[in-house]
Amino acid sequence: MDVRSIFTADSLLGAEPGHVIGGARRTEGSGDPLPVVNPATGEHVANVPSASAELVAEAVSLAVQAQREWGRRSHTQRAQVLRSIHTLLGEHAEEIGRIVAVEQGKPFRDAVGEIGGAQNFFEFAISQQYREIGEVLATESGEQLTVREVPIGVVGVILPWNFPAAIFARKVAPALMAGNAIVVKPSEFTPLSAMALAELCRRAGVPDGLVSVVCGPGRQTGAALVDHPDVGMITMTGSTRGGREIMRQAAEKLIPVSLELGGKAPFIVFPDADLDRAAKDAVDARLWNAGQVCTCNEITYVHEDVRDEFLERVRAHLRAVEPKDPFDPSSALGPLVADREWNKVKSMVDRAVEQGATLEMGGGRPEGEEFATGNWFAPTLLTGVTAEMDIARSEVFGPVLSLTTFASYDEVVARANATPYGLSAYVYSRNLHTVMRALDDLEFGEIYVNKAGPERPQGFHTGWKDSGLGGDDGVHGYERYVRRKTAYVGYGPEYGE
Repeated sequence: MDVRSIFTADSLLGAEPGHVIGGARRTEGSGDPLPVVNPATGEHVANVPSASAELVAEAVSLAVQAQREWGRRSHTQRAQVLRSIHTLLGEHAEEIGRIVAVEQGKPFRDAVGEIGGAQNFFEFAISQQYREIGEVLATESGEQLTVREVPIGVVGVILPWNFPAAIFARKVAPALMAGNAIVVKPSEFTPLSAMALAELCRRAGVPDGLVSVVCGPGRQTGAALVDHPDVGMITMTGSTRGGREIMRQAAEKLIPVSLELGGKAPFIVFPDADLDRAAKDAVDARLWNAGQVCTCNEITYVHEDVRDEFLERVRAHLRAVEPKDPFDPSSALGPLVADREWNKVKSMVDRAVEQGATLEMGGGRPEGEEFATGNWFAPTLLTGVTAEMDIARSEVFGPVLSLTTFASYDEVVARANATPYGLSAYVYSRNLHTVMRALDDLEFGEIYVNKAGPERPQGFHTGWKDSGLGGDDGVHGYERYVRRKTAYVGYGPEYGE
């Protein structure tokens, strides 16, 4: 595929990339432009300008103006606009999918599926047009006491690179439905999909200035967005390190933050589990998006009594997954997003072997000329992993399945909970007693039992401990985008006519 084909005069990206501010494409920048590189080939796709603090301030100023009118619209009126976005997402699914596949590297069919996920987030947000938006509480005779939901105002959005379209929708949809304006700072690796989605919002009838995109590095553009006095909330999905920095900045302004951060999901296989299903899911949950998902199976705990049977099945599933060009219809595994990420994963695998793990397969670049360029990493299996190894403690974010054994329920729960992360966990058992105990004992915000992900838009994807706080899904996520206003109204005779 000619990657430049995503830039045409009538495409969502237009002929050249740029910030989207006030409904217009802007190409001015501060400092060096950011290169967008195709992870599958290493081919240069485009240069994207970096927004200065002044350009961020302009986007926020326009957002403040646009939000005043949008916030006065009824929920039903907002829902009509969101419904148009939902429709256009379906009509442009392949176009946006191509953009995601080119800049992020995932298989094209998975990228198109990601647009379906984006539609689901808008669909749930639309359903909130019928929600209760306040309470009337009992008080004295002749008085009315109400607590109402009102918009926050301007929401700053910091996006990751692993699901650039779906997480745009995950945050923008509820924020819009709640009556807010949004300024988005996409990842430096994947800015094009955010630009395309902002243009799609404009075509759907979103008022100019209500959804803007400012590109640039986090320490420059992101910091300017968090620091701006008119930004009333920050929602961010990304690393724990980045989340801590944002929380420190936001604390100076005392504004709310929603942080979806890293994970170290344990995948626990008890001896009575369906081993066929567990082995398939263990591989799927590890290789999804080349392992670049915060909910991925980060370390597989299998009971020592079924270790050999389970491992045989895992090997077979891993061997069946071949890395391929993302635009090959049969591709199920694309490259890592950047050479920086490739080097990190490679060093973690090499370190695990140095510390005593056994490399059963993979461990680096796949064989073949087609993988000589780009950020390809072969499906990798490590066995003999122990709790002391670095790879058992740190998030891998690559297609590396690390396997260890356990002897008892108490042992595996203690080992799983020892991680500083607390996002997702997986439990495989046919025993209801075991399952319910695990649901009580595992210190994670999201647990899957006898199934892999992904999470549903009506659920609540939230982490504990170093995995952050908040979340954007479901009614609990929606409520992050509103604040409450209490009113006492005296209307009885004692208050006069």
